[in-house]
Amino acid sequence: MSTVARLLAVLLCLTASAQDGAAVQVRDPWVRWLPGDLPAGGYLTLVNSGDTPVKLIGASCDDYGSVSLHRSRVQGGTSEMSPVEAITVKAHSSVDFAAAGYHLMLMQPKRSLKPGSRVIITLEFASIAPIAVQFELLAPNASGPRG
Repeated sequence: MSTVARLLAVLLCLTASAQDGAAVQVRDPWVRWLPGDLPAGGYLTLVNSGDTPVKLIGASCDDYGSVSLHRSRVQGGTSEMSPVEAITVKAHSSVDFAAAGYHLMLMQPKRSLKPGSRVIITLEFASIAPIAVQFELLAPNASGPRG
C-alpha cells in the first residue's frame, strides 16, 4: 500500500468492523523515538466496542525494517521483555499499550526519523481488516501524546 493510500486510510477511518460484531478503535497512538538505530516503542489504546473479542496478530511499517508485538513485565524482581504472538482485546473493553506492558517494537529505521516525525503503522488482526494508523514520534522522555 502506498504512503498516500495509507494516509487516506488514516484520515478516513481509524475504526474497523466485521460482520461478527467486532468494532475496534485506536486512540492516542505515539512512538517513543530513540536516536540512531536503537529500537523504538509504539504505544496506543485499542478499544473493542463490539460483541466479540478481537485479536491483534501483527503490525508493519514502511519506515522500519520490522515491527513486532512485545510485552514487558516484572517477574521475581527482574524486568523482562518478550515477543508475543497476539494480543486479545475482549468484547466491550480496551487494552492500553505502555512501557511496562504491551508495546510495538519498531526495529531498523529505514529513514532519518526524529521527534515530530510521523509514521504509518498498519495493525493486523485475525478477524477484521487491517487498520492503518498515523503515529507521531515523541522524545525519549515523553510519557505520551498528552504528557
